[in-house]
This record gives sequence, C-alpha cells and structure tokens, in this order.
Amino acid sequence: MKKKGQKPRQPLKLQNFLMLLVSGTVNALGVTMFLTPVGLYDSGISGTSMLLDQLTPTWLTLSVFLVVLNVPLFLYGLKKQGFAFTVYSIFAVCVYAAVAWLIQDVLPIDVANASPFAGSDLLLCAIFGGLISGVGSGLTLRAGGAIDGMEVMAVIFAKKLGVTVGNFVMAYNVVLYILAGISCQSWILPLYSIITYYVGQNAVDFIVEGLDRSKSVMIITEKAEDVSLALMEAFECGTTKIPAKGGFTNVDRTVIYFVVNRFQIARMKNIVHTIDPAAYLTISEVADVFKSVAPKLPEKEKEEEVIVPPEPEEPAADSEA
Repeated sequence: MKKKGQKPRQPLKLQNFLMLLVSGTVNALGVTMFLTPVGLYDSGISGTSMLLDQLTPTWLTLSVFLVVLNVPLFLYGLKKQGFAFTVYSIFAVCVYAAVAWLIQDVLPIDVANASPFAGSDLLLCAIFGGLISGVGSGLTLRAGGAIDGMEVMAVIFAKKLGVTVGNFVMAYNVVLYILAGISCQSWILPLYSIITYYVGQNAVDFIVEGLDRSKSVMIITEKAEDVSLALMEAFECGTTKIPAKGGFTNVDRTVIYFVVNRFQIARMKNIVHTIDPAAYLTISEVADVFKSVAPKLPEKEKEEEVIVPPEPEEPAADSEA
C-alpha cells in the first residue's frame, strides 16, 4: 500500500535500457582504448577506479572497482534520486564494467601499453578518450541515469557543505589528479588528464543540450496582439502573453514569452521592431525544451438536419352539390 505523500514510482522503459547498453559500451571503449593504455585518468569515480587499478594487485581490475565503488553510491542516493534513476545507473555501470573487462581480458585486443588507434600519443589519447567517454556519459544522462557515482555524491553532499555541485565535482577531481601525480611521481599524466576532463565535459554538454540551443525571448510591448500574431504566423508556433505593469510609468504592458533557435533571432527582432520600434527585448539561453504534442482540434460537428415533418393537410372541403 502506497504511503500518503509518497511519489509514484517512475516506470522503467525498454528503450532506456537499450540506450544505456549503448552508452555503457561507448564509455568503456573510450576509457579502455585510449586512456588506460597510456596511463591517463578519467574524472570522478571512474578515474578513481583507474588509479586504484594501477596501485592494487592484478586481480583487482578496473571492472571490479567500477562496480564496488559506484553501486553503493547509487544505492545510497536511492531515496533522493528515485528508483528508476538508480536502476538505470547501476545497469549502465554494469555494462561499462562488463565491456571494459571484455576488452582488457577476453578479446584479442592489445591495450596493455598503447592505444590501438592513437599509439602512445598522450594528446590524441586525452582528446579522443575524453570525447568518446563524454559521449557515453551524455547518452546515459539522456536515458535517465548516470554512469558515475560522483554525480550522486555531489547532489547529496554539496548542499550540506555549502558549495555548488560543480565546485564539489571540480574539487574532487583536483584531489584525484594530485593523488595520481604523487603516486606515479610525475605530473605529466595528471596534466593531460585535465584535457580529458575538459573535452569530456564539453561532449556531455553537447549530447545533453545539443549544438543548437534554444533561446527564450521576453518582449515587452504595447502592441502585444499584433506582435504575437506576427510571430505565430512567421514561425508557426505559439506565444505566451503575460500581463505586466511598468514600474516607473505604472502603465499597463504585456510581456510576450517566445522560444526560438539562434538562426531565427535576427528575423524575430526585425518582425518585432517593425511593428513596435519601442519594444523591449531580452534573450536568454534555454538548456532544454520539452514540447508536448498539441491535441488536434475536434472537427466541427455537422449540424444535424432537422427534418420538419410536413404539416398535415387539411381535409378537403365538401364540394357543393
């Protein structure tokens, strides 16, 4: 029986598991084909697992640390992150760990001392390792999960420590790279790993938010009806009109909220200022847009024809004799 106030459990979707299967595989390819062969480090728990793999006996592999370190963190964040997120994340990590094990220990691929694609070139390995693993992480986020327990740690502990999630993650990675430099007695690999981290974060942003980010536009105008109608006709999408009042003049205004892409901004400005040269516009970045399918308007019902029965004929008058 569901407790009062308990949130409904989000259903698990097969398409999400399929995407997570791809994302975990992609992440493992980036790490095992480019980073681990030359001793570079990923960020977060993945990077920690790579460092421990170097410092511990051979039977404690990267795959073992990925599961042992990540799964408890996801379970710890179950209440805050939700059931579906936790299941998706654990599945993604298990796929990541399994594919990494296959590449390093089962398949006939030599990844012991050099990358099969970039050789011993640290810069190429750092760039492409970060790019590919970042794509994998981004796909995991789009599927509703996470492939690194560091994100859960950041959400849970950042607020308690009075720092932002981004600063928490950055501080963790700084400590990780310092420890890696001390353990290998060289700062070359940790410094190249920073390039990996930077490229990976940009790849995640690209996958999650896309290249063509939308822009939200706030238009303050006295000709709201004309501007709104012109925008809807030009871009074939809706607008939202919000009543407002000038703080200085105390005159009634209308704020039009409108979302466009970066290629439509110039045209939008031209339309607005042609109708109202005094219109005030602000343009902001939009991280993501969730569009709902507008229901089709019901077709106009045909008016039922009312059949008027013919009036009964009056009986014919008796003919005169």
